[in-house]
Amino acid sequence: MKTLITFSTNTLPWFKRLLLPTAIAALSGCAGDMDIRPEEPVAPRQMIKHSGTTPAVDYALSLQGTPYIYGKASPEEGFDCSGFVKHVYDKNGVYLPRTVKEMSNALTPVPNNNIHSGDLLFFNTSGKSASHVGIYVNESNFVHAPSSRAGKVMVSSLKNNYWRERFIDARRPQNH
Repeated sequence: MKTLITFSTNTLPWFKRLLLPTAIAALSGCAGDMDIRPEEPVAPRQMIKHSGTTPAVDYALSLQGTPYIYGKASPEEGFDCSGFVKHVYDKNGVYLPRTVKEMSNALTPVPNNNIHSGDLLFFNTSGKSASHVGIYVNESNFVHAPSSRAGKVMVSSLKNNYWRERFIDARRPQNH
């Protein structure tokens, strides 16, 4: 017996509204956007000049407060997580792939006891492999574009249970 699925005129618009955001989230460079909870920033913008940070990290920190906008990768338009990381490293002469998964696949893992300022931190926020990326600053802090809910580029802590539980690994871009 064949089952025919039909949609009433009232159901179809609801279905279309659900389908598009779901498809976008599944294909996103920062697929975990819907799962990332907002939090307070760890420190204000004055964090820019910590000793031991790299020029890439200093630049990333200067972008705190830039809006999170899915699919964007510039200070003028906003950033999603991978667009933020790619933009920061492009400005510093290190060219990375565009998506979280591509970045994770392209870079060499770093042992957890050897993470340095400028290394990329990968997180599983969607239940499937790496779905979020940020840039390690120092003292367990990282800068990232977490989600539309958090709304902006910010510094977070690996000591926060949410991030600690979702941390996968660190990877080092060449020449950082």
